[in-house]
Amino acid sequence: MSITGILEAALYVGDLGAAEDFYERVLGLELESRAPGRHAFFRCGEAMLLIFDPASTSQSAGGVPAHGATGPGHVAFAVDDLDEWPARLRDAGIAIEADLDWPGGGRSVYVRDPAGNSVELTTPRIWLNP
Repeated sequence: MSITGILEAALYVGDLGAAEDFYERVLGLELESRAPGRHAFFRCGEAMLLIFDPASTSQSAGGVPAHGATGPGHVAFAVDDLDEWPARLRDAGIAIEADLDWPGGGRSVYVRDPAGNSVELTTPRIWLNP
């Protein structure tokens, strides 16, 4: 009996429309479903990124317990090749907060989504043992 991976991750935003635009148009994630005023769910490989309005999810609904967070969260997306991402982000008007080469190998580019969440695009090598 063991955990085999992360199935979904959630971020909380005040403006679902701006978040949908960022995750779909800028990052290229596939919108799976939406409920206006409550959530937008995006496919990310075999996992899901859940974007919630915290005011809506602070109330339990349909048997799902209330949940939420305040302040900026963080999510890291694995990418095969990071070289073209900085230009793509800048072309979309997204400021790059940091562009780091890690001592053990790998690279990360950090930006903020419209709600202020920290979004990292990274080569998976940052977590591989040398």
